[in-house]
Amino acid sequence: MKQYLKHHEWHIIEEGLDPHYNKISESVFSIGNGRMGQRANFEEEYSGETLRGSYVAGVYYPDKTRVGWWKNGYPEYFAKVLNAPNWIGIHITIDNQKLDLAKCKVEDFRRVLDMKTGLLSRSFAATLPDGKKVKVESKRFCSMANGEVGAIRYAITPLNFTAKTTLSLYVDADVVNKDSNYDEKFWEEVNKEATEGRAIVTAQTKKTFFHVTTGMQYVITNDGKKATFDRVNIELREKYAGNVIQLDLQEGKELVVYKYAAVLSSENHAKDALVTACAKVLTEAVAKGFDALFEDHARVWAHKWDGCDITIEGDIAAQQGIRFNIFQLTQTYTGEDERLNIGPKGFTGEKYGGSTYWDTEAYCLPFFLGTAEEKVARNLLVYRYKHLERAIENAGKLGFKDGAALYPMVTMNGEECHNEWEITFEEIHRNGAIAFAIFDYIRYTGDDAYLAEFGLEVLLGISRFWSQRITWSSDRNRFVMLGVTGPNEYENNVNNNWYTNTIATWTLQYTLDALNLVGKSNPSRLAEIIAKTNFKETTETHRWREIIAKMHYPHDEKRGVYLQQDGFLDKELLRVSDLGKDDRPINQKWSWDRILRSCFIKQADVLQGIFLFEERYDIETIRRNFDFYEPMTVHESSLSPCVHVILASKLGYKERAYEFYLRTSRLDLDDYNNDTEDGCHITSMAGTWMSIVKGFGGMTVKDGTLHFNPFTPDQWKSYSFRLEFRGRVIKVKISTDAVETELETGEPLEIFLHGKPVLLKK
Repeated sequence: MKQYLKHHEWHIIEEGLDPHYNKISESVFSIGNGRMGQRANFEEEYSGETLRGSYVAGVYYPDKTRVGWWKNGYPEYFAKVLNAPNWIGIHITIDNQKLDLAKCKVEDFRRVLDMKTGLLSRSFAATLPDGKKVKVESKRFCSMANGEVGAIRYAITPLNFTAKTTLSLYVDADVVNKDSNYDEKFWEEVNKEATEGRAIVTAQTKKTFFHVTTGMQYVITNDGKKATFDRVNIELREKYAGNVIQLDLQEGKELVVYKYAAVLSSENHAKDALVTACAKVLTEAVAKGFDALFEDHARVWAHKWDGCDITIEGDIAAQQGIRFNIFQLTQTYTGEDERLNIGPKGFTGEKYGGSTYWDTEAYCLPFFLGTAEEKVARNLLVYRYKHLERAIENAGKLGFKDGAALYPMVTMNGEECHNEWEITFEEIHRNGAIAFAIFDYIRYTGDDAYLAEFGLEVLLGISRFWSQRITWSSDRNRFVMLGVTGPNEYENNVNNNWYTNTIATWTLQYTLDALNLVGKSNPSRLAEIIAKTNFKETTETHRWREIIAKMHYPHDEKRGVYLQQDGFLDKELLRVSDLGKDDRPINQKWSWDRILRSCFIKQADVLQGIFLFEERYDIETIRRNFDFYEPMTVHESSLSPCVHVILASKLGYKERAYEFYLRTSRLDLDDYNNDTEDGCHITSMAGTWMSIVKGFGGMTVKDGTLHFNPFTPDQWKSYSFRLEFRGRVIKVKISTDAVETELETGEPLEIFLHGKPVLLKK
C-alpha cells in the first residue's frame, strides 16, 4: 500500500512530486467525459517516468494475436485501446532551458482533483539549472457538457527574472502505446494544418481506419492583457501541427495560456466533414471562454452528483474512497451512446485492451440501475443484443452450432479479441453473467417487455451454448462441465467449477421461465423468435430440463461447503496469513506454476455464486462457505473485496466488512495491488457502490419490492444514498440509532425495512 495522497471529502490531493509515484498519480488524477479522456500527464515536457495517455471512446487497433503456436479458434487479433493524439502539450523554453520537472528543483508541488466539479489543478515552483525560478499553475477539464471539448488554463509567473521565452503549443498524433510490439505506431497522417493561433491534425488508425481529428486553439494574456509576441512560427511535421511563440516573460507578471481542444472521431462525424466540424467546435469554445465552459461542465457534474452521491459522516478516508469510485465510473460511461461500454481501465490507461468484459454485467449494471435513468442500464443490455450474431459466430469458430452463442471475454465490436487460451476459451462463466444481467435488470425495473423485445433471443443463444458445452458422464451418472476457468483465474482448466456449473443451470431454468412468460404476454412475438432462431422447443427444452435435474456440483459433505471445482481438496489448504510479506502479491512474486498448484484464490468463485443467488442459501450455509474460503483468498482481483463486503455484512462480520470496504474503495488511491500505474480499475469501482448499498445498506429486490437490512460500521456516524427505482427517487440515511427513508419523487412506494413494511409517500 502507498498512502501518499491526502484525505479529503471531495478532493484527491498530492503534495510534493515523488517521481516513483508519478505514473500512479497519472492514473488516479485522470479525467474524462464519456467521449474522451486524458491521463494526468504534465502539459510541459517531462523526461522522467511517465505513461502518456489520451483516449477516444470506441477507437481501437486490432493488433495481430501473437502466440507461441497457433491453435484453431484463436482470435485473429488483440484489440488495443489506442493512445490517441496528444492535445495538452505546452512546452516552455526559457533562455534555451527547457522547463522539465525531472531536471529542475521542484518546490511546493501540488496536484488536486476536485471530484465535485471534475477539475484537475496543479501548481509548483521550479528552479532551472541557471537559477531562474518560475511558478506555474494549471487547470484542466474534459467538458461533460460537450464531450468533444477540453480546456486548459496554464499560468506562468517568473519569480526572479525577465527573459526571452519560447512556448510551443501543438497537437501531436505521433504517439505510441506502451504495449506496442517493437514500438509499432498505430496512427497514420491524413492531413494537418496550422495558422497563427490554431492547429488541426487528422490521423487514421491502421487496419480499422478510424479517423480522429484533434484541434487546438489558444488565447494568451500577459499581466491580464492580451499578450504581444515577438514572433509566431508555424511548425508542421509528420502527424504534428503547432505554433512556436516567442515572447518576453517579465518578472512578477503572470502570463496565462488558455488552450482549447476539440477531439472528434469518425464514429460521430462523416470523415470528410471532420476538419470543418473541428474548426467550428474550436471557434465556439474560444468564443465562450474557459470560465463559461467550466461553468457548463460543473453544472453537469452537479446534476450527476445529485443522483449518485453517497455521503459518509465520520470517516474521511471512506468518504473520499466512495466518491473517487463514483467519479471515475461517471466520467467513463454516460449511457448516451449504446455503441459504447465500460472498459476495465476507462480513460485512465490502456492495459487489458477491449472495451467490454463480463465486469459490466456482473458489477457495473447494478450501479447504473440505482443511480441513473432506466435507459442507461437498458443500453448496456442492448449493446449485447446487438452483438448476438457475433457471439454466435464466436461459438461457431469453436465448433458449436445451431445458434449457440458465446459472448467474448474481451471485445470492441462483438468479436472475441483476447488471446490467452485459459481465459478466452475456458472462462465461459461470462455467458452466465450476461444472462443474469437480463434477469437483474427486469427484477429491478419491472421492464418485463425487455424479454420479448431483446432478452429472450440472447437467453436462447446462451442456453444453447451451455447445452452443447455440458457433457454426460456415465461414470458419475451426472452432467459435467470440463476444462473451464472460473472467476478465480489462479486455477485454470479445471473440471466442474461450482460457480460455472451453477450459473449455467440457472441460465437454463431462467430461459425456460422466459419462454413461458413471453408465451403468455406476447405469443406472436414468441412465435417470431422461434421462427427466427429455428428453435426446436420440445427437444431443446427437454435436454435443458435433464441438465438442470442431473448436474454435478462439487461439494464437501464433511465441511458442508461447495468446492471450487473437482479435486480442490487435493491442494494443501493454507491460509493467506501463512504467507510471508515477501510473497505478496503472489501474482508478482510467484511463478504461474506455483500459483496454480496452491490453494490461494484470486477471487472466490463459490462466494461469487452465493452473492448472486443468496436467496437459495440459508445463513449458516453462507457462513460455512465464507469462513472456509475467505482465509485462502488473496484478493488480487479488483473484483474480489466488494463481494466479501456484501457477504460479511449479511453474516454480521461488521469489522471484516469495513476492512474489505476500505480495500475496494481505496484500491487505486492506496495502490493495494501495486498496479495502479497501468490505470485505475474502473469496473470494480461499481463494486464499491454495491459494498455500501447492498452490503452495509442490505438492499435487495424481492418480488419487485425493495428490502433493506442496514447497519452502520462502528467507524461511521452515518451514511446516506439515493436510489432510482421504478420511476421513484428515494433517499436512505442510516445512522447508529436510526434509519430515515424519504420519497423524493414519484408515486407512493412500499419498501421493507428490517423485514417490516414501510409506506413512502411525499
